Amino acid sequence: MSAALVSFIRDLYQSNEFIPLHAPIFAGNELKYVSETIESTFVSSVGKFVDEFEAKIATFTGTAKAVATVNGTAALHTALYLAGVTSGDAVITQPLTFVATCNALYHMGANPVFVDVNTETLSLCPQALAAFLQQHAKTDDGGCYFKSNGQRIRAVMPMHTFGHPAALDELSQICQEWQLILIEDAAESLGSFYKGRHTGTIGQFGALSFNGNKIITTGGGGMLLCATEQDGGRAKHITTTAKVPHRWEFYHDEPGFNFRLPNLNAALGCAQMERLSDFLTKKRKVAMQYKTFFADSAYQFVDEPAKCQANFWLNAIICPDQQSRDQLLQSTNDAGVMTRPVWQLMHHLPAFKDATRGQLPCAENLAQRLINLPSSVSELT
Repeated sequence: MSAALVSFIRDLYQSNEFIPLHAPIFAGNELKYVSETIESTFVSSVGKFVDEFEAKIATFTGTAKAVATVNGTAALHTALYLAGVTSGDAVITQPLTFVATCNALYHMGANPVFVDVNTETLSLCPQALAAFLQQHAKTDDGGCYFKSNGQRIRAVMPMHTFGHPAALDELSQICQEWQLILIEDAAESLGSFYKGRHTGTIGQFGALSFNGNKIITTGGGGMLLCATEQDGGRAKHITTTAKVPHRWEFYHDEPGFNFRLPNLNAALGCAQMERLSDFLTKKRKVAMQYKTFFADSAYQFVDEPAKCQANFWLNAIICPDQQSRDQLLQSTNDAGVMTRPVWQLMHHLPAFKDATRGQLPCAENLAQRLINLPSSVSELT
């Protein structure tokens, strides 16, 4: 399998050089827009491209309001803050995620609670969530609390793993039943749709990332998606230091965050958005070629969930066992083809090893068997 896979990937990208996991493409107006920003001298958080980028994302996703932030973690932090998460609160999330999900909770003083994922979505499992809440939680006085110690459970935060939408209908229903706020970590899922609705727009808040390895990039950057204009206005206010507009006075009416996205980065994002539809089409073609390659093998290609349209940000396979995974990782990387295992599960990390958690058999199994494959846009597709 290893030699055949390396040959397939090299043919896919027509390259005998090092092949990265996901590389950005700058083949449009990126240089033009960034140069325009430099010439205007408005390179920081004030400038036309910030407003344009927010408008483009809002239109594409269909959200009520999009607010640009310096990175995806800042967008998550802001979402938690606006959702009323405070120090000592618990927030249910998944153990199979990038560490930024839990870092945002840590810096809010909140405690992550880990509930298992499922193999269909690689994201938070509704059945596991319902069972966990039934066993451990109660509702009282308009909120959800642990039976054992009365700790408030404030929100549920699934992550759309590798761009595959979580089971949002079921998760939304559970959140409604248990009086919990749904916050979507949509960092990896720009261009992914759940039953026709863009990820990040079904919960009260969603957070996107535009890191250098995402489907579009601003170098570094994020976006908070807000379900209401009111929340969007408040998000914009507190992420820009809570400064009250005035021609010359500096007055800040509450504590705020300096989470502003620079105009330089937004200019890059505006140019990248012009190519997004093309990127999505080509990435889907790459994914379908992987799907065909693995069709008759012992390796399971991770396809999009039913009734969903994934962006196939990072293609993934589930290997027969950990030994075959390790062998494939070794041989592909030795050959200059970048493959990666899934992240270390959050409860395996020192900062979160003592976090409350349910049974996690699916996450543990995936952590031993899953590999990400090179997933950049291929101009050959």
